[in-house]
Amino acid sequence: MKTAFAICAHPDDIEFLMSGTMMRLADAGYQLHYMNVANGCCGSTTYSAEETARIRLAESQAAAAFVGATFHEPLCNDLEVFYEQNTLEQLTAIIRMVSPQIVLTHSPSDYMEDHTNTCRLAVTAAFCRGMPNYPTQPPTPVTSQSVTLYHAQPYSHHDPLGKLIYPDYYVDVAELQQRKQEMLALHVSQKQWLDESQGLDSYLKTMTSLDQQLGSMSDRYSHAEGWRRHLHLGFCDATDDPLLDALNGFIFQA
Repeated sequence: MKTAFAICAHPDDIEFLMSGTMMRLADAGYQLHYMNVANGCCGSTTYSAEETARIRLAESQAAAAFVGATFHEPLCNDLEVFYEQNTLEQLTAIIRMVSPQIVLTHSPSDYMEDHTNTCRLAVTAAFCRGMPNYPTQPPTPVTSQSVTLYHAQPYSHHDPLGKLIYPDYYVDVAELQQRKQEMLALHVSQKQWLDESQGLDSYLKTMTSLDQQLGSMSDRYSHAEGWRRHLHLGFCDATDDPLLDALNGFIFQA
């Protein structure tokens, strides 16, 4: 079975940026895998870091189950997502075990470093999947499958310098808005935290608004998620484009 692996920084990043695409891939017959590199421990003004991480772990597991995805444990605390050897060796081991044909991850440039560093880690870990001389934790056999990486939109659709980012691909998620909201709403702790600072159900409204903005940019869909394909070198053939192939009828290449 073909496999797609979503790798993001924090609990709820997958829901905001790529859950609709994951649902589309599941409908196309892909096995899904779900991972947050950080544990979400800083996502509360009420609970301790340890309690917050525990709560958000359970919420993420529920979200992964909602789309039938295999869940992978986080590797570090929030704001400790660094491009360094220990984390890279662990993530490489996981990618070798999953052996995905598609990796979905953050934009190479985003508003916070946890997102940017998660992207760098995911790219390098996928690159190292077939290198027997690169050690992993735990030691894991290499894999040789082609893997195509796709970068989600930066949060807000702008890079850190305020430049509007246009994707290469728009995925139609209009009819999936209810399911996306239900999946995001499983992150109950974030509802409480963000409601306090931004207003009732702000995070659900924000997700829908971001999808609506991108849909408008597509000139085709009312709500969309966006993707840019990583350069093929070291990963796959130049013509490989499994996301475009899988989502025929629900994807538009700009």
